[in-house]
Amino acid sequence: MSSHSHSHHGHNHDHTCHGHGHGHHGHHHGHHHGLDPQGNKKGLLLALGITFSIMLLEFFGGLLTNSLALLSDSGHMLSDTVSLLLSLVAVSFASRPSSPKRTFGFYRFEILAALLNGVTLFVVAGFIMWEAYGRFTEPPEVASGSMMLIASIGLAANVLSAWALMRKGDVKNNINLRSAYLHVLGDALGSVGAIAAGAVMLLFGWYIADPIISVVVALLILRGAWGVITHTVHILMEGTPAHVNAADVEDVLSRIPGVTEVHDLHIWSITSGLDSLSCHLVITDGQNSQIVLQAAITTIAERFGIDHTTIQIETPATRHAELKV
Repeated sequence: MSSHSHSHHGHNHDHTCHGHGHGHHGHHHGHHHGLDPQGNKKGLLLALGITFSIMLLEFFGGLLTNSLALLSDSGHMLSDTVSLLLSLVAVSFASRPSSPKRTFGFYRFEILAALLNGVTLFVVAGFIMWEAYGRFTEPPEVASGSMMLIASIGLAANVLSAWALMRKGDVKNNINLRSAYLHVLGDALGSVGAIAAGAVMLLFGWYIADPIISVVVALLILRGAWGVITHTVHILMEGTPAHVNAADVEDVLSRIPGVTEVHDLHIWSITSGLDSLSCHLVITDGQNSQIVLQAAITTIAERFGIDHTTIQIETPATRHAELKV
């Protein structure tokens, strides 16, 4: 697998790549909609710079104004800065060529980065809730005016980061970029919350608004984290890609003329937008195995957008041990 872009979309392959059942990835995909790893990188770099600066601003601002909402938002920003950094590292790792030792290259690193990302978010949310719990009984005074000002700058910056990722990166199909994008959106909501809390405190002097908003931010963080963790664990467990139905694949393959049985069918994701398939096809005696093979490769590429196929053609006489999976 050469270092081709891995941000290609799992669904709409407008090419079929023939070869000998492996669909080698040397060819260039004609459907990037102007999105490439470079674009992903640029978007991430821009978002990282913005997020890091605002994190520092909100952290010190939170200490100065004594606002937990600001501190929790800066905690959220910290997790974001780490997540964007991880995503960047992942993008550069994924573009490394595969080697005899790592035949799939470093594509999986992206999934590991996203998983780590989800776990760190859980920790951050836990810290915020713990701190908020302490503040509910005796809410301390908060310098709400300055707090609102800092939160507003934070909000503007988040919107800018989200825009950078949307414009330059593939947020829809790349889980790594998507997790980074969700972080940034969650941040924007956190800043909105901090502004709202500031307004309530300024107008009514209800300092309890501060821990309340902090808990809301923490819950938002948890929700995003849970989505990322479940998705990445599914990929690490070699689960079937969400957009592919294994029963449909089996049905389509068994309809190919000459095929009598489909078994040992496996479909899994190597990383976002890069899926693999392997299976055994039993064909009738006297059937041309190469014609059946070609039909299978073409059908899977066109119908399910999977190019990386390994298909074993067998006759009724072929015997192999009962397979465990």
